[in-house]
Amino acid sequence: MDSSSPSSTSIVETGDTDSTWRGTTTGQRRTWQISCGDVVDRDRQLTVKVVQGQVVLVGPPGETAVLSHDQLVQLRAALREAADQAER
Repeated sequence: MDSSSPSSTSIVETGDTDSTWRGTTTGQRRTWQISCGDVVDRDRQLTVKVVQGQVVLVGPPGETAVLSHDQLVQLRAALREAADQAER
């Protein structure tokens, strides 16, 4: 996945529903949101953040996140990008 262009997947940035990117002054993404479901098939979100060089994964409060194969691919990509960014 080319991290420099918007994707057609459902990874969206917090506060920016028109693009997959939420830029900072350096143009690096800091928050990823991945759509998922819960055990009764309600729409939920997982959030991946980079905070002070650490990767933070936030699940639906008090719920279990259920991911399809495509959503798992998106989560894997978000975690990989966040880990790379946290190392910088």
